[in-house]
Amino acid sequence: MVADLWAGISDELRREVGDSNHKSWIAPLECIEVSEDILRLRAPSRFVGDWVKRNYHDQIIAHLQKSGLAVKRLDFEFGPARVAAAPEAARVRAGHDDGLQSAPLDAKLCFENFVVGKPNELAHAAARRVAEGAAVTFNPLFLYGGVGLGKTHLMQAIAWELQENRPDMQVLYLSAEQFMYRFVQALRDRQIMDFKNLFRSVDVLMVDDVQFIAGKDSTQEEFFHTFNALVDQNKQIVISADRAPGEIKDLEARISSRLQCGLVVDLHPTNYELRLGILQRKAALFSQGYGSITIDDGVLEFLAHRITSNVRVLEGALQRLFAFSSLIGQEITLDMVQDCLSDILRTSERRVTVEEIQRKVAEYYNIRLSDMLGPKRTRTIARPRQVAMYLSKELTSRSLPEIGRRFGGRDHTTILHGVRKVEEMRGNDSQIKEDIELLRRLLEN
Repeated sequence: MVADLWAGISDELRREVGDSNHKSWIAPLECIEVSEDILRLRAPSRFVGDWVKRNYHDQIIAHLQKSGLAVKRLDFEFGPARVAAAPEAARVRAGHDDGLQSAPLDAKLCFENFVVGKPNELAHAAARRVAEGAAVTFNPLFLYGGVGLGKTHLMQAIAWELQENRPDMQVLYLSAEQFMYRFVQALRDRQIMDFKNLFRSVDVLMVDDVQFIAGKDSTQEEFFHTFNALVDQNKQIVISADRAPGEIKDLEARISSRLQCGLVVDLHPTNYELRLGILQRKAALFSQGYGSITIDDGVLEFLAHRITSNVRVLEGALQRLFAFSSLIGQEITLDMVQDCLSDILRTSERRVTVEEIQRKVAEYYNIRLSDMLGPKRTRTIARPRQVAMYLSKELTSRSLPEIGRRFGGRDHTTILHGVRKVEEMRGNDSQIKEDIELLRRLLEN
């Protein structure tokens, strides 16, 4: 059957082009028929079809011919797929406009699977409010934080909830990279007005990892106008990034300013209680798939203490333990954890990042993070900055030049001076010594 053959080719293309490109361009295609030397495919929009034809035509033809079909050309129809998407790769419905193709959603990334704790409770509450689909007092909602802290989970949870309870709304969820790709392709194909009309017709626009458009002038320009047009129409915008708007290097000031007009929420690094809650929830879910597997007392607590980098690493470690236990038919013990997760446990010994140190020190001394990274040299700013430099050198494996780049592009000699200054003050100033010890405990725990 041609559809089955196409499914196999689609999987092979996933390995060649990567998950992100596959989800954006190959997965949305539906095989219709093979007629003589032509394969007919249905694409959700002309935009997607033109992109595939331009970038993947020869690659697809080669796979078809390798499978025994004498296909020489691809032909496209445009419109919604005739078959429903699988649950694990469902797409946000785009109302009546088939040109709006959202990125795939992961069925696991819903509110029911999001563990709430002190570090993320405000972000969760704000996301819940937006997901109700009613008018909110803050627009946009801007979520930011480090890798694996739940930004994408909350973004997709909003999309799932709106799809379930407000099917009348046009919801567009995509990454900043996908926004850029679509914009560039529209420019090349002279379809920029179609692009503008599509993006300005949504009820909810959700853009993940917006830091990727920083420094890309034309894309920033279009994003700015799209943003303004939607806000003027009282349409909801949800944005995520790895840092606050004012801290994204090369992001235009006018965009940064507009992004800060709504609610800006920081997803803080996880604490022990939240990590333990996540492990308990995941252990219950994994047990459904692997059957009855016994976990010794203290295992989850040990993992919650030792693996603090991000939630993805934590979940991956637990998944590995369940798989290993299932294969060898033994319960999960602390000895198994030490053997099976030796690589992760070694890595976790150097778990603190420069960005985490900067945030924690700024919070401790009650100064703005942007001031710490900026040019101000007053004592109230310079002293905390030097403490953060010292802790970055002590608690991370980053080199001095790397640390300098994360402190607003400072030279490595500036970092070295700051480190030596703090070392000197530790011997003479009991308050500085106390501050450093307390910050070290806060960061390591």
